[in-house]
Amino acid sequence: MSVVDNAVYRAGRREAEPESLDGTLAVLRDEESADGRGAADFAWIGLLRPDDDEIERVSRDFSLPELAVEDAVHAHQRPKLERYDDVEFVVLRPAWYVDAAEDVQVGEIHLFLGVDFVVAVRHAETPDLADVRRRLEDDPDLLRLGPRAVLYGILDRVVDDYRPVVHELRRDIDQIETEVFGGDPDVSRRIYHLSREVIEFQRATDPLRGMLRTLLAETEDDPDAVDLHRGLRDVADHVESCVEAADGFRQLLERLLTVNASLVGQRQNEEMRRLSETSLAQGDEVKKISSWAAIIFTPSVIAGVYGMNFDDMPELHWTFGYPFAIGLMVAAALTLFLVFKNRGWL
Repeated sequence: MSVVDNAVYRAGRREAEPESLDGTLAVLRDEESADGRGAADFAWIGLLRPDDDEIERVSRDFSLPELAVEDAVHAHQRPKLERYDDVEFVVLRPAWYVDAAEDVQVGEIHLFLGVDFVVAVRHAETPDLADVRRRLEDDPDLLRLGPRAVLYGILDRVVDDYRPVVHELRRDIDQIETEVFGGDPDVSRRIYHLSREVIEFQRATDPLRGMLRTLLAETEDDPDAVDLHRGLRDVADHVESCVEAADGFRQLLERLLTVNASLVGQRQNEEMRRLSETSLAQGDEVKKISSWAAIIFTPSVIAGVYGMNFDDMPELHWTFGYPFAIGLMVAAALTLFLVFKNRGWL
């Protein structure tokens, strides 16, 4: 089986490491240990990427609720705490940040907590719960509280891992603010992508508030769980901080998207204005060129007509023919000049 660790604890201390689940069950069911100290407190079994057959066997051995086992097999569950008689089913969504892709990766941990056992099912290498186990084993007074202590330890690790995610998201948003006012053309795509990552992070953190309120209410009046209650309260404070940060990030990204759209609109308007001014300036130049072309073309037509060498042309042998042609050309050019000048084309 894909068993990462399998240990039995008594009075908060690791007593046995059975080689199989059958051995674990045997130790748990013994009324008295070899040294006569009584039955063991609980077993903690860690599974990594178990297949359907392995999940089925664990379910059968520990009488796990069928609906919860089905959720663990299919994964992709929201964070929650559900009770099935004497078994609790907990789903946690650990998160970590991949800087190269600016991506928040979210995993999944399923916990089955019974009276005398904890079964932790992971579908990803991250986070490594071996550190959690070592930390709890170094604190027997806490671990003697049983499965709830294990739940607290894993919750604390998951929530602690949210802090670097919040830090990296904040850093990305600071960069986006600079890019928005710097006119980066690709910033809209980055804002949209980061908004989706923030929403995914919110889905992992927000449901934990209700879960922790329930756990705090159950341990509040328990004199034997004072340290556990304090630890859960600290985790709840960190969760609130992460949730508030994620909500702030989402609102800020929405505002940045709006501001960026406004700035893009302003830049487009300015570009259209410059294009319009350029077009108007080009139109004025065309008017000037066309006006001068018309002024020059009209005398050329007159000169061309009078330059034809036909014998029967009017005024060809007239004494004032040449001055008349020159005067006509000057008058026509002057008239066109005055007309174009009056219209503002020249």
